[in-house]
Amino acid sequence: MKPNIHPDYRPVLFHDTAADVFFLIGSTVDTDRTYQHSDGQTYPYVTLDVSSASHPVYTGQQRKTQSEGRIAGFNKRFASFGSSGKAAAK
Repeated sequence: MKPNIHPDYRPVLFHDTAADVFFLIGSTVDTDRTYQHSDGQTYPYVTLDVSSASHPVYTGQQRKTQSEGRIAGFNKRFASFGSSGKAAAK
């Protein structure tokens, strides 16, 4: 590898503010903020709006918007239009 061209890879403390959860992960993200973690060490600090701790897909709290799919609703609404009993012309 060429020297002095790669970003600094170090432990960074990510804070999911929605779930109030901290993640200590190796990263190259650039930040000027620092925070003292529960282990007593001070790490570079980045806040997140959403992570796997608060995203509905990962937490299992995803809302069901419809009881049936859009295609099923369309077929239910317009089922009588296509079944007139006439044979299709060939």
